[in-house]
Amino acid sequence: MRIPFEQMVGRFRSVLEKEGFTPERAELCSRLFAESSRDGVYSHGLNRFPLFIDYIRKGYVRADAEPVLVESLGVLERWDGRSGPGNLNAHFSMNRAIELAKQHGIGCVAIRDTNHWMRAGSYGWQAAESGCIGICWTNTIPNMPPWGSKDNKLGNNPIVFAVPRPEGPVVLDIAMSQFSYGKMGIHAQSGEPLPVDGGFDRDGNATRDAAAIVESRRAMPIGFWKGSGLSFMLDLIVTMLSGGNSSMDMGKLGTERNLSQVFLVIDASRLPDSDAINGKIREIIDDLHAAAPDEKGGKARYPGEETVRVRERNLREGIPVDEAMWQRVLELDA
Repeated sequence: MRIPFEQMVGRFRSVLEKEGFTPERAELCSRLFAESSRDGVYSHGLNRFPLFIDYIRKGYVRADAEPVLVESLGVLERWDGRSGPGNLNAHFSMNRAIELAKQHGIGCVAIRDTNHWMRAGSYGWQAAESGCIGICWTNTIPNMPPWGSKDNKLGNNPIVFAVPRPEGPVVLDIAMSQFSYGKMGIHAQSGEPLPVDGGFDRDGNATRDAAAIVESRRAMPIGFWKGSGLSFMLDLIVTMLSGGNSSMDMGKLGTERNLSQVFLVIDASRLPDSDAINGKIREIIDDLHAAAPDEKGGKARYPGEETVRVRERNLREGIPVDEAMWQRVLELDA
């Protein structure tokens, strides 16, 4: 089953307006959700929308809350998200960081007391399409054990790197776990094994069985101890810059809310040799594409390349949806 992009936006918008969003905020929030599914990140688009509505109804997400400035420290600003919608707060924060970068060459916004930002990569595309290098990350509720432990003390703390270029952005969007819980949820539902080990079962055995990992809540860090260390450092830095909650603090709340996030932007257009840099980027990508296929006939792709292909197909043919999930969304404002 496939749903046209604009139809999906319209359905989300209708629900959000009934939940207290202004038309303008409902439109942007709806597009951010639909764009995630449009670009193939189904776990953080349509599939996440019912949970988002549930959090609004429980009071974890305040539909009318907008960020307020807490401190201005030159090129760094601290904002309070006031428990507002995570994707709207993140879009605002990235936009503000871009404004600071256009003014100073570099800009950084740290926001606290915000909510899940849905697809992390959305804000990398936002920066790159503004001609900027963007780096942003968030902490999460503890959902991953430190290497050598079985107790969840770390968040999988997604991070995004984005680079602008005339032919289209290069955007890397990764969590510190081998697979996000959203991705593992899709595999658990379908019964399809993960392509590589993604975590541990209840007996501590490495496994590709997504359902076993979701049950044990023992996701595997990328790069084993390296991903574990990266996750810890990202949490420390975002907590320091925002003055907000750490993953440890969110663990005490019991639900993933009141997160901390950082948005760091560099205005690439200020670089005096931007034309030469764009040429160098083309050479680097051409060299990557020239890599010999592996034994399975694979192909080297730069981060974000597949996203463009999926986007074009889904805009042309409609966005593939799980019929039961789509029905849940249709019934949200019934």
